[in-house]
Amino acid sequence: MPDQSRAAETRTLHQRHRAVTPAWLATYYREPIELTHGEGRHVWDSAGNRYLDFFGGILTTMTAHALPEVTKAVAEQAGRIIHSSTLYLSTGMVELAEQIAELSGIPDAKVFFTTSGTEANDAALLLATAHRHSNQVLAMRNSYHGRSFTTVGITGNSSWSPTSLSPLQTLYVHGGVRTRGPFAHLSDADFIAACTEDLEDLLGQVGGSVAALIAEPIQGVGGFTSGPDGLFAAFKRVLDRHGILWISDEVQTGWGRTGEHFWGWQAHAEAGPPDLLTFAKGIGNGLSMGGVVARAEVMDCLDANSISTFGGSPITTAGALANLRHLLEHDLQGNARRTGAILVDRLLAAGLPVVREVRGKGLMIGVELVDAAGEPSPAAAGATLEHARELGLLIGKGGLSGNVLRVAPPLSLTGAEAVEGADLLVEALRRAQAETLAPEVPEAPTAPAAPAAPEGSRPA
Repeated sequence: MPDQSRAAETRTLHQRHRAVTPAWLATYYREPIELTHGEGRHVWDSAGNRYLDFFGGILTTMTAHALPEVTKAVAEQAGRIIHSSTLYLSTGMVELAEQIAELSGIPDAKVFFTTSGTEANDAALLLATAHRHSNQVLAMRNSYHGRSFTTVGITGNSSWSPTSLSPLQTLYVHGGVRTRGPFAHLSDADFIAACTEDLEDLLGQVGGSVAALIAEPIQGVGGFTSGPDGLFAAFKRVLDRHGILWISDEVQTGWGRTGEHFWGWQAHAEAGPPDLLTFAKGIGNGLSMGGVVARAEVMDCLDANSISTFGGSPITTAGALANLRHLLEHDLQGNARRTGAILVDRLLAAGLPVVREVRGKGLMIGVELVDAAGEPSPAAAGATLEHARELGLLIGKGGLSGNVLRVAPPLSLTGAEAVEGADLLVEALRRAQAETLAPEVPEAPTAPAAPAAPEGSRPA
């Protein structure tokens, strides 16, 4: 089929998409694309264009596209039974729960499976508020925890919070963004001390008990921002004195993506593990899976019946077990650390004025873009996204102002692919910089002013 014909079909599909889906359902690119298949770290669109995938369906294709072990496990399970619900025993669900409980680092852990990160965070909030008999929740500024009514109510990012209505009373805490805000000028130690003092002050003014603090170790949608390592350990010491639970939202940071640790909370481990941990995205490698890990005392606190129709289904647990096994056997956490360092080094070496900061850990890298005045530049981020796609690279974007590129390839990324992708991204940044950070045109020189006429004189 001619490329022009395929392009016309994609435009028609976009029109149909807009006609039957909500106006607020965002798509990337001026001319959105349809991804039809993938292999390894690459995907293809309906026009036959091949891309190096540095976003993995929003950090969800964690290991690789079409990973043979996962596709085989899913196909074999689909040939037996696809669905049963939690009303029936499931060997796969129990085996996966056992592995995740052990990996979580939470003592006496139990696991509840959901179908998404939103639902996982929703369940964690239900558990925490029921356990503490309080609907007051602490959350971080610039945070994102999902799109449900409850999780929108604890999202500290106005770009993703369409309503102020909520079943929860949310109090927002400092510390999610290290390089901006009132404490940005402080050293790491003083930053942690100031944020902790602010937390103590906040709790001293709250009436009634607080259920929990929910926090992403690295804020995903917020632009891969974070406080210094040890921040949440300092917070946890305060929370423990008040009996407040700590929920670590590991939907994006889990499974070794940060390279340094298997979970993001482990960068703050000196105060011990969180009380609850939520996960999703990468564990299913594209299958719809999420869940909550919690101490048994917390997990068992509900005094009403509950089930999950789709959580922990036979087909998703089969794929997740194969995916997790592959990740652990091939040390993809170590690979994320090594290849992530390649990406960061090459992006920093480019020395582009449009880039204010390159941050993150492992294969979770944020590139913050600014204009000539040093202010956030969503225009530069949008232009870079477009140019990257034209060059054959898919990336994401986020941040409160929409000016941060989000770079998060599958964890099996090779060193050669890291070099290739970094070079493509640098070229896309150069093109965007030329468009959005053009040097100011100097004003035309003006003729010297004529001497003033003596008082009382007239022009000739």
